[in-house]
Amino acid sequence: MGNFREEMYSEKYKDNSLSPEERSEDLLSRMTLREKVVQLNQRLYGFDCYNRIDDEVELSAEFKKEVRYWNGLGVLYGLYRADPWSKRDFNTGLEGSLAIKAYNLAQKYVVRHSRFGIPMLMSSECPHGHQALDGYLLPVNLAMGAAWNPELVASAYGVCARQMKELGVNLALVSMLDVLRDPRWGRSEECFSEDPYLCSVLAEAAVKGCQERGVPVVAKHFCAQGEGTGGINASAARIGERELREIHLPPAAAVCKAGVKGIMAAYNEIDGMPCHGNRRLLQDILRREMNFSGVVMADGTAVDRLDILTGDNIRSGALALSSGVDISLWDKGFTGLEEAVKKGLVSEKLIDRAVLKVLELKFELGMFERPYLEEATEKEEPNVEEEKHSCPSRQPYRYSYEQHPQSLELARQSAVLLKNEGILPLDLKKVKSIAVIGPNADNIYNQLGDYTPPLRKGEGITLLKGLENLCPDTEIRYTPGCSIGGKDETGIKTAVELAYSSDIVILALGGSSSRFAGASFDINGAAVTPQPDGEGAHNIQMDCGEGVDCAGLILPGVQQKLARAVFDTGKPVITVLIQGRPYAVEEEAARSRALIGAFYPGPMGGQALAEILLGKVCPSGCLPVSIPRSAGQLPVYYNYKVSYDAMRYSDMANTPLFPFGFGLSYTGFKAENFKLTTETISLEKLEKGEKFELAFTVRNAGNLEGHAVLQLFVQDLQASTVRRIRELKGFTKVRLAPGEEKTCRLELKYGQLAVWDSGMRYCVEPGEFLLELRESGRKIWSGLVVCNT
Repeated sequence: MGNFREEMYSEKYKDNSLSPEERSEDLLSRMTLREKVVQLNQRLYGFDCYNRIDDEVELSAEFKKEVRYWNGLGVLYGLYRADPWSKRDFNTGLEGSLAIKAYNLAQKYVVRHSRFGIPMLMSSECPHGHQALDGYLLPVNLAMGAAWNPELVASAYGVCARQMKELGVNLALVSMLDVLRDPRWGRSEECFSEDPYLCSVLAEAAVKGCQERGVPVVAKHFCAQGEGTGGINASAARIGERELREIHLPPAAAVCKAGVKGIMAAYNEIDGMPCHGNRRLLQDILRREMNFSGVVMADGTAVDRLDILTGDNIRSGALALSSGVDISLWDKGFTGLEEAVKKGLVSEKLIDRAVLKVLELKFELGMFERPYLEEATEKEEPNVEEEKHSCPSRQPYRYSYEQHPQSLELARQSAVLLKNEGILPLDLKKVKSIAVIGPNADNIYNQLGDYTPPLRKGEGITLLKGLENLCPDTEIRYTPGCSIGGKDETGIKTAVELAYSSDIVILALGGSSSRFAGASFDINGAAVTPQPDGEGAHNIQMDCGEGVDCAGLILPGVQQKLARAVFDTGKPVITVLIQGRPYAVEEEAARSRALIGAFYPGPMGGQALAEILLGKVCPSGCLPVSIPRSAGQLPVYYNYKVSYDAMRYSDMANTPLFPFGFGLSYTGFKAENFKLTTETISLEKLEKGEKFELAFTVRNAGNLEGHAVLQLFVQDLQASTVRRIRELKGFTKVRLAPGEEKTCRLELKYGQLAVWDSGMRYCVEPGEFLLELRESGRKIWSGLVVCNT
């Protein structure tokens, strides 16, 4: 019996009573160099790995050839991806049970062609919901930042994760590390905020929401991609180490502390060093300082971009691996790692180090024991009651927005009321007709942002549909007036006539990251837009999204002319901005009776906006980013250094149009009874983990239920380096019924007072700290705390 057991467990990697580390080390010792290298490769576009013929699916010849050559497959990207770049939709892509069939078909082929039966990891995009047919979608990150509600963000990503887990997704690629410092950048929508603290709290929430539901996250992008020169995507971040550490590293540190399983390196360079070839960034800072133990994934084709340094593709792969990249993405560089070892460009020991991380993750997820998904039977009779609220039986993983209201609630809480001259909420007893005008009034894809899958016909609620649903007895007349980026002005005349014949106007302006109105794509899926005078330029409706960076921040196309013409009618105008970046809308703000800003609010955004316009929901969003008066005013972020006067120009006001943290409400809040637990604290106590707090009460002094957003800022008044005018260090969002009062407490500890000192040491320096509490951007209290040695 003993000999039998010894023989049975001689292959330790098969023994699931052992740790993932032990099993991985045993398996690694048995693998050839080629079998190791394939574990680090993610070369294939998953959406090209199958062919769909009616209601059947088969693996592509390219997929089979790849698996046979490598004797397996490490990671497969985007099997479920559906969008214009992938050319997958409801006719050509994976819907319902076909998705699970395709997964099992691909996984079985990999396992059967691997000498050790090693399954592949499946990675999938989830920047604001799963980019798959019937994917549960959320408002974009910038909208989540405007909601100031980390608990809701975690819950919303939890829904996405549950759906992805049912589809076998092992790695959710989620944008969360970029800090928005230049709104001309097309990927502004993928950032939570211009503030590192708000970004960090929401990134941590997103990681917990996904990983607690069993789907590991690859957080992207690392690092400083939001600091691109001129707002150009993937351009150089021309910053020093202190700016890097103060602004751009905190979100990564937060997700590492939360146990994130993966980090994706960024395209950009920092001070001449591309992130994918930056050993100090990926190893010294990420692994040693932040104690990150997961996998580092490359961004799409980014390893090959290192050719500008190496001049040779194989050397680029060796450089990226040596610097700390573990898994490739679509590049050729990592496919040459075998040759790189033979040429002495990289050691097999470094390959082993990366492979162990990949294998450990597979063992940890139980993939060796459960490599396949359970396939639902197509012929089961659908439950009629479930049909009403979800979907047909052939969509077993589809999650409805009625059953899972997190997306709608995020849309509600993220809309920011920027101006209100008493016209909102609308009184339908006094309004008999409404003119709904603008290119963003009735285009569902203009609410969704980039990285969005096709929707089913009729899915989602636009602003126009939301108003029609909630105002059945009010005459609502609609015209787009113009397109997002087009130059055609013929629709403006119709818009003006409609405005004249209506009591009020709701003007829906803004931008679009929609790829569904026509776009060309780069090898990595980024949009490629023609020059303004190029062929087809006027037909492109994207003015935001990956690859769509802008020199200016005025509303695209002829929207300014449309707005002026409508304003000139003299009718009361409520402007709603549906956007992926903050636009410079000084004139539009001045001439509107009310102004609402909504960063792409998702498929239910139209319902949320209609509810706010009609007073069924009290607006509670606050700006996660400062809104400039002009692109010439940039940078306009709030946390500038005290060594200079930000935005001080002789031809413009020295304030942003709307400041960071600002947001109005239909009700009013009264904060009082402020109490600091201490006004002096010793450095020794802080170092030992002692905290102090600001306590206060908040009362809803109005007549409507609403949310108060309390924001705590700190300014270090005595430091060895130049500090910032204000830094967000705490916040809370409190829901209050009319007349209701609650006690709030905001804690401060070592990390919220620490700085990178003149010797680049992270520490708290003795001295005075000015605390400032704001309610939705308006200062309501300040106090002083002294830290003694």
